[in-house]
Amino acid sequence: MSSDQHPDRFQEEKSAGLVRGSDQPDIEAGLAVIRDMVRTLPLAPGVYRMLDAKGEVLYVGKAKALKNRVTNYTQLNGLTKRIQRMIAQTRSMMIVTTENERAALLLEAQLIKHYRPPFNVLLRDDKGFPHILVREDHDFPQILKHRGARRTKGRYFGPFASTAAVTQTLNALQKIFQLRSCSDGFFANRSRPCMLYQIKRCSAPCVERISKADYAASVDDAIAFLSGKSASVQQKLARQMERASTDMEYEMAALYRDRLRALNHVQAGQSIGFQGMEDADIFALASKSGKVTIQAFFIRDGLHRGHKSYFPAHVSDVAEDEILAGFLMQFYQQAEPPRLILLDRALEDAVLIADALTERAGRKVTLRKPQRGDQVQLVAQASRNAVDALDRHMAESATQARIFEELADLFALDGPPDRIEVYDNSHIQGTNAIGAMVVAGPEGFRKNAYRKFNIKRADTAPGDDFAMMREVLERRFRRLNDEDPDREAKQGSAGQWPDLLLIDGGKGQVSAVKSVMDELGIEDVALIGVSKGPDRNAGREIFHFPDGRELTLPVNNPVLFHLQRLRDEAHRFAIGTHRAKRTKAQITNPLDEVPGIGPARKKALMLHFGSARSVREATLEELQRVPGISATVAGIVYDFYHPVG
Repeated sequence: MSSDQHPDRFQEEKSAGLVRGSDQPDIEAGLAVIRDMVRTLPLAPGVYRMLDAKGEVLYVGKAKALKNRVTNYTQLNGLTKRIQRMIAQTRSMMIVTTENERAALLLEAQLIKHYRPPFNVLLRDDKGFPHILVREDHDFPQILKHRGARRTKGRYFGPFASTAAVTQTLNALQKIFQLRSCSDGFFANRSRPCMLYQIKRCSAPCVERISKADYAASVDDAIAFLSGKSASVQQKLARQMERASTDMEYEMAALYRDRLRALNHVQAGQSIGFQGMEDADIFALASKSGKVTIQAFFIRDGLHRGHKSYFPAHVSDVAEDEILAGFLMQFYQQAEPPRLILLDRALEDAVLIADALTERAGRKVTLRKPQRGDQVQLVAQASRNAVDALDRHMAESATQARIFEELADLFALDGPPDRIEVYDNSHIQGTNAIGAMVVAGPEGFRKNAYRKFNIKRADTAPGDDFAMMREVLERRFRRLNDEDPDREAKQGSAGQWPDLLLIDGGKGQVSAVKSVMDELGIEDVALIGVSKGPDRNAGREIFHFPDGRELTLPVNNPVLFHLQRLRDEAHRFAIGTHRAKRTKAQITNPLDEVPGIGPARKKALMLHFGSARSVREATLEELQRVPGISATVAGIVYDFYHPVG
């Protein structure tokens, strides 16, 4: 079935910049570039990049023999329409040779992650996975959620499939072991237990309601539980409950009983179907009507750490094995591979992928399709989940498509919008004012495209919402006009033009934005204001058009629900960004303003005087006596706080 016959595939290709009016002349130009490159290519392993006329990367590929692989692109009869469109846009190539094919595979994955080319299969969600961290740098270790580099000394457990899976496990750990989750600063300044102690989620080591030895024992039990040794922890709690009951300490017996119940509940949910396995990831792929989902199960220390569905992008006309192979290499760019990876199919490059992951992990990694035993059942379970997830995703996509079509009709757009930008402001009496932009498309929120704007113009009066909105939109669209006047930016780039602007506000905000668009000569971007209705009731929103028209929708209208969700997300992002800015301003050290005072000198001054105020009031002689502060630096600090005249 062609792209023209398949609307979903056509839309995906269009959004990636793959559909062109006439390919034939471009194909000849692209073929000429490739043939010219082939003449100088070696029969060596490496990575090649196809680039368009602007130098942007269209595709990244690896090869065991570069000359042979690139030569294949000159044989048009054996290529898919998708690859032919790529060749049509190719205007140059870049080549990197590698020591072996394994190194080429690793480099290919790195470049795909960096450039995100429109003709490669892409993993949409490339965030690092959350872990649980039990710190080891404090007498009373803290347990917390962790994502990112492992700079803190402690024990890391994971990865978990999602933040929700981590939160659920942390809640269980708090009930069972009552370890602290507060920061060191909060811990050090407590004079009485906090609310978590009252609801039996913390043992209050901050005020010595538990001894260091007993707390350490709880930490050891938590580590044993996270390491898959929950049976021993279960037996220990059972003994403690029985002993407390025998000693007629019924409150303690009830506490151990509740912990035991919580442990049994968590253990039952984590161990079903995973007995006998230590560390493994399981992947299964399902496809239907040009859509693909990959289901992942994560098992660590014999425990189920959650599962997640992935929906790779740019999969039209790509073989399923190629999709899964590309997905695995991108997936393990941000996740550490376990010793065992189980798949629902045998991949042609399985040995090469396993060797590359082994090199990356520094230990043996096995990649295989199981043939017998419990592992076959686990893969079958993942396959069923993949099919179910794809069905749900396609149903949601169809509903979303209908909403976007109705949205286009409602606001008289040329077609369903591909990019919606929503704007909101946040401040407290004009202080720490920020503007916020969130971006959404048919696939949902595009959080990597969110932007914040610090309100900084002198002529923007503090607290003037209209002026703030004007400043934000003027900065945004003036930059768009400068960077992409021809509106050629691809989907997902920061410079892409929106199809619809939603402004959180009424006539005043819409009028301010409209004046900006008129000044910049922008007439083809739809603009709508969203304000609360009478008594500020959600569900009775009023939509304001630039020409003064107003519109309301029935309270049960799906389009209204969607627009409320967009507006609420902009409000959430604006408030969160403002709150972060306000917090940063509150903790800013006045010494940061002194020129030439870096972290080391600032620390020396604070340790010597105790506060920034004391530094400001110090004499020149007192400043010169500070260890690590030279006479010159002391003079700079003194002159800053005591300017002449």
